[in-house]
Amino acid sequence: MWCGMWEEFGARAPEFIGPSVSCESVGDCVPCSPDLARRMCVCPGSRRIGIPVRSSSLPLYSDAMSAPTQLLFPLIRNCELSRICGTACYCHHSHLCCSPPPFPLSRLRYTPQKAFSTFCRPKDHFWQYTHTRRYATTPQRFYLTPPQVNSILKANEYSFKVPEFDGKNVSSVLGFDSNQLPANAPIEDRRSAATCLQTRGMLLGVFDGHAGCACSQAVSERLFYYIAVSLLPHETLLEIENAVESGRALLPILQWHKHPNDYFSREASKLYFNSLRTYWQELIDLNTGETTDVKEALINAFKRLDNDISLEAQVGDPNSFLNYLVLRVAFSGATACVAHVDGVDLHVANTGDSRAMLGVQEEDGSWSAVTLSNDHNAQNESEVERLKLEHPKAEAKSVVKQDRLLGLLMPFRAFGDVKFKWSIELQKRVIESGPDQLNDNEYTKFIPPNYYTPPYLTAEPEVIYHRLRPQDKFLVLATDGLWETMHRQDVVKIVGEYLTGVHQQSPISVGGYKVTLGQMHGLLAERRAKISSAFEDQNAATHLIRHAVGNNEFGAVDHERLSKMLSLPEELARMYRDDITIIVVQFNSHVVGAYQNQEQ
Repeated sequence: MWCGMWEEFGARAPEFIGPSVSCESVGDCVPCSPDLARRMCVCPGSRRIGIPVRSSSLPLYSDAMSAPTQLLFPLIRNCELSRICGTACYCHHSHLCCSPPPFPLSRLRYTPQKAFSTFCRPKDHFWQYTHTRRYATTPQRFYLTPPQVNSILKANEYSFKVPEFDGKNVSSVLGFDSNQLPANAPIEDRRSAATCLQTRGMLLGVFDGHAGCACSQAVSERLFYYIAVSLLPHETLLEIENAVESGRALLPILQWHKHPNDYFSREASKLYFNSLRTYWQELIDLNTGETTDVKEALINAFKRLDNDISLEAQVGDPNSFLNYLVLRVAFSGATACVAHVDGVDLHVANTGDSRAMLGVQEEDGSWSAVTLSNDHNAQNESEVERLKLEHPKAEAKSVVKQDRLLGLLMPFRAFGDVKFKWSIELQKRVIESGPDQLNDNEYTKFIPPNYYTPPYLTAEPEVIYHRLRPQDKFLVLATDGLWETMHRQDVVKIVGEYLTGVHQQSPISVGGYKVTLGQMHGLLAERRAKISSAFEDQNAATHLIRHAVGNNEFGAVDHERLSKMLSLPEELARMYRDDITIIVVQFNSHVVGAYQNQEQ
């Protein structure tokens, strides 16, 4: 079904991959040996690891056990442990069980309120698998070849070059590269890019979904229309409305730049159009005759779309499929980071924890990063203060708990997520009158703790303006899957060197490791190979993903590590990284400089 129906976790048991061991003893709800539990990286001495759920249910922690036996069954039953060992539990320089998980605990969007018995279900006949066979401990390694790695990395890449002359003006954007690497199945990230046809400018955005992909999908295909309508002059809005009334063809508003895998929902197009039309009719009625302010238009578009998502879910639809669709969109959530480029005017509207980073080339050729967005989470002190001021003092200790909204949600701003916006009475009414599939969903049933004065969540974006300069070479928009693995300065340096072909030869840093002469020779050889293969990727976003997933402790792409990370099964990949979506926008320095000269 559209966008992949959410599944219950128990429908498919994930298969852990790790070094093979001999099974000697049996526990009720733990792996067959403490050594196996240790090698599965969920030992009591380490931080608790969240187990991803490919459904709208909450991702849960393994609170009640070291590791659920049911996760091992597909491997033990099929004698798979020794065959696929060594492909997942990779660590730079220490054993995984002795270090924190390879991803921040904050990556999980939700934390549990209770442990579910599904994760701790003893097997009645476990002994027959553990005592009747012995397994070899000799590791066997299986790696993807470079062509196979490239095939995975390039599956979703897309590039667009802006025509030099579009009939109206010379664009300050040369073009953009985008790509996605999934960790969830289906991927919960989305991306969008479009040229505004009735106004100057280009829109680009990345969208990070949670509790499923439904909300990020809807926002990715609807938000740009709301922004474009908000920017249209009153006369154009009247012309569009008159065309609809008379049945004439509408003026095209956007020219989309889509990869074939970028899905658009045809089933909901009529519903979405009707909501959009209601919005532009209100804009016509509220016309003040003043010139549209881009910042105000972005804020209004974000808020109005989120309001329509909520309203559509409350009203429902006679069509059972559409009714379930709008409810899925409302009960899941998505963050958004959108850039609007018009000449030298760059606006970034951000809701959530995706980021926009500007790459600036200094006079000496080095690269520096300028942040054009702020994360809306517990690490942003001003955002925490905003939340506390919006609710009574009695809730000061509960509104943000364990660095999460009400102890559950990591981003403090998002589309959808009506569990944090609607009153309890409204939630119960909608769920009880909704389809059975919604009523059976664990996520829709629970009520957040300390839920007294909703709404606790908003989709209102924070808009940052930047006036482009000739030294501003590119903009990186990316979901948090990238920023959790790479520092912003490394991101800008890698993209800048890729786009210019000039590599800054800084001294090799080994990070405090003891390196032999032979190892140093190998590092220098890797550096030389890196320079010679700089144009292996024809897409800047792909090049960045290659580094984000495959970089070793010395900052070089390690094919062995890259192969291991890309060969992880979908049930395990989410434990090591998040979905990664990147758009790299390249600016035309000559055009930007010409704009500046005209205004001087």
